[in-house]
Amino acid sequence: MNKETSARQFAEAGADLSLVNVTKRFPGFTAIDDLSLDIPAGSFFALLGPSGCGKTTTLRLVAGLEEPTEGRILVGGKDVTDTKAYQRPVNTVFQSYALFPHMSVLDNVMFGLKRRKIADADQLAKDALALVELGHVANRKPAQLSGGQQQRVALARAVVNRPALLLLDEPLGALDLKLRRQMQLELKEIQQEVGLTFLHVTHDQEEAMTMADTVAVMNQGRIEQMGAPEELYESPQTSFVATFLGQSNLFTGEVSGSTNQVITVSVAGQELRVPTDRAVSHRGDVTVGIRPEKVVLHREKPAQSSSVTVLGPGRVTDASFSGVSTQYLVEVPGMGQIIVFAQNTSLGEHASEGDEVFVSWQVDHAFGLADAPAPEGKYVSDTDTVSVAVQEREKLEAEFEEA
Repeated sequence: MNKETSARQFAEAGADLSLVNVTKRFPGFTAIDDLSLDIPAGSFFALLGPSGCGKTTTLRLVAGLEEPTEGRILVGGKDVTDTKAYQRPVNTVFQSYALFPHMSVLDNVMFGLKRRKIADADQLAKDALALVELGHVANRKPAQLSGGQQQRVALARAVVNRPALLLLDEPLGALDLKLRRQMQLELKEIQQEVGLTFLHVTHDQEEAMTMADTVAVMNQGRIEQMGAPEELYESPQTSFVATFLGQSNLFTGEVSGSTNQVITVSVAGQELRVPTDRAVSHRGDVTVGIRPEKVVLHREKPAQSSSVTVLGPGRVTDASFSGVSTQYLVEVPGMGQIIVFAQNTSLGEHASEGDEVFVSWQVDHAFGLADAPAPEGKYVSDTDTVSVAVQEREKLEAEFEEA
């Protein structure tokens, strides 16, 4: 049986997922704060954010491994808030694979089917292995497989149950870089073929943007911004999204002029222009951003133009070669340090530390944010290990009392 035939065997439509005003409180902190979210059936949706942002708690709430303090969870329009985990049409693929080492690959995939006394479990498991192109290793033990193969077995075991919703909890975190990128493409391909709804939780920006149709960036229990990967990257709306999803040069100043096309922001005596439709705020103090790969490094001052922003002279304080590009840090008086990514398209001379340079970028590439960068840095984790420990202890005490 080929991969296409196997995909058709599993092509039952996924279900939509809705979270309605969901809040999850632990002793001492709130992990999820009034979260509402709609994920269409058949989509590949990613929750992206740093440790402690609430993404894994959200996944555990959907899986039924945690109970919300407030709010409702609906799968396929059915309220499952009070439904036990094993009764939900949901399966989870974990980073640790969680395969049974003493069982063969085929028995691992069949395990859930046999427990539920599903007819023809053997053939269904073989179909699932064919889908992930592992039919030839059905009789091996997990320890005889590579990390990527084990991950695909875990995926087959989840898909074979035909869940309406498949949850992916940092599924590629244990793989090396090359294998992780290969698996990103394979997961996306399988999701498109099978048609299930995938909810993917990750802190890896590249992973989320490579695989997902829609990405929601989470911070401190809330969604900062949601949309297509390209939209989030090219037009971030908050400083958190601008700095967590890739890198950004950010400048804060006061709006000194505006037209229907652009707003002008005065920063340390320099005028930075942003297209009006790419700026969230149009008056008062505004933070302007530009991605490092949009910035061009010049030896000589480029000609002034209404379509180009020019800053300098500045001085290169660091030059780091990374293969496909060279990262420069340029100190411009009054503007701080500007990051520049220059693609290595030739073998010509590159700028060196100490060189005097100018930087420029197209006005159309700039964006205006709704807020200013937090003074304490990029982002703040809301993880409270003491509170988590208290929660775990209370669970154990409750179990002892019941026993």
